[in-house]
Amino acid sequence: MMSEDGFDSENDSLTRPRKQRRTYGSRIAWCLCCGWKDSLYSKLESWKNRCVKKKELKPRTVPIGKRAVYQDKYSPNIIRNQKYSVISFIPLVLYNQFKFFLNLYFLLVALSQFIPAVRIGYLYTYWLPLGFVIFVTMCREAVDDFRRFRRDREVNCQLYSKLTKEGVVKIPSSDIKVSDIIFVEKNQRVPADMVFLRTTEKTGACFIRTDQLDGETDWKLRLAVGTTQSLAHNHNMFNISGEVYAERPQKDIHSFVGTFCRYDGGKQQDPLSIENTLWANTVVASGTAIGIVIYTGRETRAVMNTAKPTAKVGLLDLEINTQTKVLFIATMILSLILTALKGFIGLWYRDFFRFVLLFSAIIPLSLRVNLDMGKMVYSFMIQRDKEIAGTIARSTTIPEELGRIQYMLSDKTGTLTENEMVFKRLHLGTVSFGQDSEDEVITHLQTFYQQHGTGRQSAVTPSRKTSAIKRSIVTRVNEAVKALALCHNVTPVYEDDNNVEANGTVMADKARGDTVVYQAASPDEVALVCWTEKVGLTLVERDLNGMQLRTPVGSMLNYTILQIFPFTSERKRMGIILKDDATGEIIFYMKGADMVMANIVQYNDWLDEECGNMAREGLRTLVVAKKRLSEDQYHDFETRYNQAKLSMQDRTSKVAAVEDSLERDMELLCVTGVEDKLQVDVRPTLELLRNAGIKIWMLTGDKLETATCIAKSSKLVSRTQSIHVCRTILNRSDAHSELNTFRRKSDCALVIKGDDIDMILQFYEHEFMELACQCPAVVCCRCSPTQKADIVHLIKTHTKKRTAAIGDGGNDVSMIQAADAGIGIVGKEGKQAALAADFSITQFKNVGRLLMVHGRNSYKRSATLSHFVMHRGLIISVVQAVFSSVFYLASIALYQGFLTVGYATVYTMFPVFSLVLDEDVSAETAMLYPELYKDLCKGRELSFKMFFLWIVISIYQGSILMYGALLLFEDEFIHIVAISFTSLILTELLMVALTIRTWHWMMIAAEFLSLVIYISSLFIFKDYFDPTFFLTGAFVWKVVVITLVSCVPLYILKYLRRRFSPPSYSKLT
Repeated sequence: MMSEDGFDSENDSLTRPRKQRRTYGSRIAWCLCCGWKDSLYSKLESWKNRCVKKKELKPRTVPIGKRAVYQDKYSPNIIRNQKYSVISFIPLVLYNQFKFFLNLYFLLVALSQFIPAVRIGYLYTYWLPLGFVIFVTMCREAVDDFRRFRRDREVNCQLYSKLTKEGVVKIPSSDIKVSDIIFVEKNQRVPADMVFLRTTEKTGACFIRTDQLDGETDWKLRLAVGTTQSLAHNHNMFNISGEVYAERPQKDIHSFVGTFCRYDGGKQQDPLSIENTLWANTVVASGTAIGIVIYTGRETRAVMNTAKPTAKVGLLDLEINTQTKVLFIATMILSLILTALKGFIGLWYRDFFRFVLLFSAIIPLSLRVNLDMGKMVYSFMIQRDKEIAGTIARSTTIPEELGRIQYMLSDKTGTLTENEMVFKRLHLGTVSFGQDSEDEVITHLQTFYQQHGTGRQSAVTPSRKTSAIKRSIVTRVNEAVKALALCHNVTPVYEDDNNVEANGTVMADKARGDTVVYQAASPDEVALVCWTEKVGLTLVERDLNGMQLRTPVGSMLNYTILQIFPFTSERKRMGIILKDDATGEIIFYMKGADMVMANIVQYNDWLDEECGNMAREGLRTLVVAKKRLSEDQYHDFETRYNQAKLSMQDRTSKVAAVEDSLERDMELLCVTGVEDKLQVDVRPTLELLRNAGIKIWMLTGDKLETATCIAKSSKLVSRTQSIHVCRTILNRSDAHSELNTFRRKSDCALVIKGDDIDMILQFYEHEFMELACQCPAVVCCRCSPTQKADIVHLIKTHTKKRTAAIGDGGNDVSMIQAADAGIGIVGKEGKQAALAADFSITQFKNVGRLLMVHGRNSYKRSATLSHFVMHRGLIISVVQAVFSSVFYLASIALYQGFLTVGYATVYTMFPVFSLVLDEDVSAETAMLYPELYKDLCKGRELSFKMFFLWIVISIYQGSILMYGALLLFEDEFIHIVAISFTSLILTELLMVALTIRTWHWMMIAAEFLSLVIYISSLFIFKDYFDPTFFLTGAFVWKVVVITLVSCVPLYILKYLRRRFSPPSYSKLT
């Protein structure tokens, strides 16, 4: 029974995968589309996996100062990004070329010319064009692979210092093995995955840059193993008996489980975590790091996270490939008809193959060359556009895809926003402070520290003029600001006036004129610490063991760091346990997301409401709390915590359980609001894309309220549109109810969380995608990188539309690579997204011009170019067909030798290729009227209607050229060749002129150059032409008449069409 809302609530078939039966017609299409090839490849891959057993990765124990037992069995530390070797280069390149239908067809045609019975003309007329295409391809692949080889060699040959018993020796990166102890200098790349043993920094810590690993530009703090850092000299590591236990190699770059064990002088164990590691491809940013290698080569985190992106094939290439197959079928049918007319007698199959060879020009070999060269021109134009300076086309294979985009999937932070955090709000429950009331905060802090001195007196006799309420606010403001100044992972780095970084162990003072730069893994934390400095409580110094604050009155507050609990995506909070050096008081500070902290802090009646209010303003919220600990409480916690960290089984869960035992009944101090600014011109760019018919989905890992607010402020959701926020879905019944509720609404944007999407897709994938794709905008919050890529695949699967993904961080790479066109922004999160993308831009606003101007022009130009290249092959084949049918079905070539090759190259190549410079409207008009872009999504430029129209034009012109030459020639057969071939060249040049909408000086030069080359060749190739005949008036008037008859009717039809049914762009010019 169907429900009133149209969904079958009890039908289990909705949850079962739909079985698609292959019909007879689909089987034929499967064969024509090379479906058999995909099946064969999958079978071969399956057999390969069965025969070649994959190496099993296992945990390992690495001795300190000794050679590892199985050192030679581990993966060599060699970086190899080359696609070919010296032996495999030629076979693989040839295979990759001839697996395409077009090239394979021409290879078979060229090979057939070695058979005398079916030979047509000279061998070079077939092998020269094919050889040129393959040669150009091999040269391009060789150059690209040689560049990869040089880059790899540079990395593999980089010298590093290795510590041995005999001293320090220099070895190349490729010779580094597991258990080697390696020095990594400042600003030097880490060559392999290592455990951090020692550093020249007295603090026992150093900073690393991880932008090439995770896309984050903020420095990360790494800690040396305490046992080895405390040794007097580096060589003392060879005098101890110790080893490092490391988990098996895995992809997760944010976690590590290991143990450092020392056996001499009693067994001593130190737990190892991510803070004790130096992953390959990171860069040491301070001091010199010494580490022991635990993973090399293919087993490093960097290599394991490097997935080979699939080669993207544009829709235009697929459409042209389909039309090429239609032309192949037409060639077979035409050859069969002529063979049938001649009669199936004798060696009829020989005649059939000869006809196939004669009409091989119907499938133009030069089509692929022209399109590839056109793509390079489009990419060059994109990079030379001063309006979008800094844009790079990293992929030259799919610029036309930018002209067919119907779904744009965008990240939020750093893409729509600047990833520049500005502190906006501090809320204490009863009072709120914003940017306009910072003076009040400064006054409260000055009042507190003037009254309390260092701020540590437990009791102070208040002034009679100071009310109890005032005292309460002053104390609460101080507690909140002090918590923000202490609860973080920020380290101040000082630079002198000459921008030379000061030694990390000697912290300078601002009074000395030095500039402080705060380094942290999160820009939110930097924004908070910068704000506390602004209001008077400044972070002066921070190391592994403590930190120092300067109060508004100039006094110093010193704290010892006892424990740090870093922020993780699972915990969504970070904490720190400090000991006040003056009073001995132990305080546990914590800050995190409101949804997590709500269950940790004491009962209150304002937290949820205020967090919601800030989120609606587009602010990122953090809840800050504290808890005082007694000495006994802390020591009990420390014992249990250290035991959990030494566990080798389920260490993460055991550590989390111990931490949870402490995170209870905490005192709520404040809620902070930080704003992420919108990028320049985000609103008009989104409006432009919407008017172009592009639907925009925002995929973000941020919270629901913040994502909704950014969607409103950026005008992703217009004021007239309502927003449907999907409630939490726990089961199939919830999913069914939510879908029914949503389908009743019209012109409504959808906001949904990643977990709810996963739940709905388990039961109602098709129904959900059908409804979501009808929305004017969709906001998906709390999305993981994998979910972002999955959503791209869902849209491509269910809509069959072209998608573009745009992002700026390492978490956007999977989404960018999954989309038909990936666009990366060079932002504050690094260049990882930009390097992985097909196109990289500097600002989000540039995507408008990239699509409206360059995408539109690239698609229209390639469509016109492909039509002309096909027309060029079709018209000469029609001339050949008419000639053969008139002259007793003879399978003899009309144009011999160089004429066939020259026709598609020097005689017509330049004018036809100059079409890549044509444009129907100016760039300004295309940006002003984005509705022009919407027309391209219908695919009319390369539709079968246009394809068959060009076939009809080719048949008409080819028939006129040949029949006209036959009717007007008088004396010798060679005059037929001269008249028809000259008319053919002129017709092609005039057809190009007929098609051009905006003339460029290079187009005019190409037309005249081709005409001059052809006229010159008339007097050079005397074997094909009669020079005396060209100088007669009969030749001239016959050529003129035939050319006019073939072209003038088309000019008339074009004029009438523009007069009574003008294209949309012509109405604007």
